[in-house]
Amino acid sequence: MSVYTTLSLKEVQHFAAPYGLEVVELKPIQGGVQNTNYFIICADGTQFVLTLFENMDAQAAGELIPVLEHLGQQGLAVPVPLKHSGQSIHSLKDKPAQIAPRMSGKHPMPSTIAQVEQIAVAQAKMHVALQERQVARDHAYWYNVAQQIKPTLDVADSALLNNLLGLYEALTMMYPNRPKGFIHSDLFRDNTLFEGDELKGILDFYEMNQDELLFDIAITLNDFCTEYPSVRLNEAKATAFLNAYTSIRPLTEDERACLELYLAMAAGRFWMMRLQIAQMNAAEARTGDDILQKNPQEMRNMLIERLKFVTA
Repeated sequence: MSVYTTLSLKEVQHFAAPYGLEVVELKPIQGGVQNTNYFIICADGTQFVLTLFENMDAQAAGELIPVLEHLGQQGLAVPVPLKHSGQSIHSLKDKPAQIAPRMSGKHPMPSTIAQVEQIAVAQAKMHVALQERQVARDHAYWYNVAQQIKPTLDVADSALLNNLLGLYEALTMMYPNRPKGFIHSDLFRDNTLFEGDELKGILDFYEMNQDELLFDIAITLNDFCTEYPSVRLNEAKATAFLNAYTSIRPLTEDERACLELYLAMAAGRFWMMRLQIAQMNAAEARTGDDILQKNPQEMRNMLIERLKFVTA
């Protein structure tokens, strides 16, 4: 959640009025990389999150609303957007925008075993609860991103990427029973909120798509079970995560066989994504304190560490 489109308090007050909100204060949110986000504070003390969708049209942004409503009905802690005139998505500065409740809690930095177990159970419940959604960022998407980035890599990085993709192609042919479904795709610690060890909120569903459930597991396990700046996996947390997840949805034998590969693939995906975003920000001259750009080297280092445990 960065700020790419600057808003004034007056503009937000006008946008929020039909929701019945009297906005008195506006605070930019630093974090994330896709959309513009502000905290809005109302006269009665309630707080909300205003999101402007920078790369989605109104139809694409609206597709997420039924998903969040369904997850909320299933008892999962997600921010279901407000509605007025029967709709959640409206226009602000010629961009789709929404207002959702601000959820309580803090990002788990670092995570505890209990927090790891809570997020694993919540992730498994999401995988079980949701039906298929339109494919947006499946493996084919990420493969294309890798091909676009590859010409900009030096020889060592290109070899690293080729090694990863080669292992993926070999192992996934050997172990084909890897279920697909609806996944979050970005369930890092900074997209969750906890009060103590209790999960209070899962945020930022804008990367949701239809892909292998194992990728979602690998993304979340990598982050929740790693003690940065070290990129080594905390084995106790990883075991707790998998035990909690499989208490809701058992993994197939092929998923278990591919898990170490997918931990490497997840790191590789986010290495590519961070490189892509760095290039986009440079091309569009996006700079300043309100623009968050995560370090690609962190994911590159994780990829190298995870590949140590992968055998074809």
